[in-house]
Amino acid sequence: MIPRRFRVAARRRELADTVTLGLEPLDGEPPQFSPGQFDMLYAFGVGEAAISFSGAGDGRVEHTVRAVGAVTRALCATRRGDVLGVRGPFGAGWDVESAEGADVVIVAGGLGLAPLRPAVQALLARRERYGRIAVIIGARSPSALLFRRDLAAWSARADVDVAVTVDAAGRDWRGDVGLVTELIPRAPFDPADTIALICGPEIMMRFAAAALLERGVSPSAIRISMERNMKCAIGHCGHCQFGPDFVCSDGPVLAFDRVAPLLTLREV
Repeated sequence: MIPRRFRVAARRRELADTVTLGLEPLDGEPPQFSPGQFDMLYAFGVGEAAISFSGAGDGRVEHTVRAVGAVTRALCATRRGDVLGVRGPFGAGWDVESAEGADVVIVAGGLGLAPLRPAVQALLARRERYGRIAVIIGARSPSALLFRRDLAAWSARADVDVAVTVDAAGRDWRGDVGLVTELIPRAPFDPADTIALICGPEIMMRFAAAALLERGVSPSAIRISMERNMKCAIGHCGHCQFGPDFVCSDGPVLAFDRVAPLLTLREV
C-alpha cells in the first residue's frame, strides 16, 4: 500500500489528451509485470489512478494516460524529472504464454490498444511459438490512432496481419471506415484453435466477442479487460466489484464466458 517513488524519465505525447510516461524507480529495480496488469500512479497532492502498463524497456516502465479527470490530468501534466508515486503491479494479465501453439487475435478499440501493446510485443518477441497473429484496431478517426510507429512496424512484418478501421475520416484516409467488429469476419485465424484478447469500450468488447463467437471461437478462449473505479487495488474497498469479482484482483483481464451474462446488464 506504500507507493515507491518513480521519476518521469520520458514523456511522449500520443494524442491531444493522451501521453505516454516512461517511469524509472529512484531506488531499486523497475517492476516485473505481465501484459495486461496495471499500476496505481499517484500524483502527489491530487490522488492516484489505476493505469495499465503500455510497455517497458531501458530500465523503465511505460504508462499511457488519457486526461479525463483530476488525477489523470495531473499525470498528463507532469514533465521529465517530476516524481510520481507508484504501487503495483496489480491484477491478472493476458497470460499470452497459454496461447502458445494457437492463433492469436488482438482486438483493440481506442485507448484499449495501450494495455494490449505489451501483449503484442510479447507475442512478437517469441513469434515462433504462436500460430497466425491478427491485430485488429479501431479508432474514432485517423488522428485518434495510438502508437503510429508500432502500427507501421507491425504492418511491415510478413508474419502479422494488421487491420485498422476508423469511425470517420477525410479523403486522405486510405484505410477502412466502419466498426472494428466488421474486420473480424475477414481476419485470418482458425476459430477452433484461437485465443482472442479484447480491450476497449465495454459495448465494443461485447460486440467484438459476439463477432468472434459467430466465427466459431470458444467463449472460454476469449479474454476481455474490464475497467472500473479502482481505489485500493487489492480487493478490499469494493469500489471495482463486478458481480462476484473484483476487477482489481480477479481482473482486469477476465474470461469472457465468466462475465458475459453481466455485460448485458446496466450499471453493474
